[in-house]
Amino acid sequence: MFLTDGRVEVDNNTVERTIRAISLGRKNALFAGSAVGGENWAILASLINSAKLHELDPQTYLADVLARIVSGQTKVNALSELLPWHWKAARAEQAQAA
Repeated sequence: MFLTDGRVEVDNNTVERTIRAISLGRKNALFAGSAVGGENWAILASLINSAKLHELDPQTYLADVLARIVSGQTKVNALSELLPWHWKAARAEQAQAA
């Protein structure tokens, strides 16, 4: 196929690089310590990867979200506002307003 179609790569390195993080995460999760630790790890990994999918810097995103939760700026019943897609939209609105 790759001989007749120039868009097809000769190897599958692109795919292997993409799924490498999944394999590493699975191996690292072995050391979560407990079932609850594994669940917490999964939640954090999900938030980080969701931030990456929405083209956010995970460190900036998590630092802001945690600061908002700890300070009480975001109430418990409004935590959905801190999900990456809502957080990104809110930041874009703030940038336009400024």
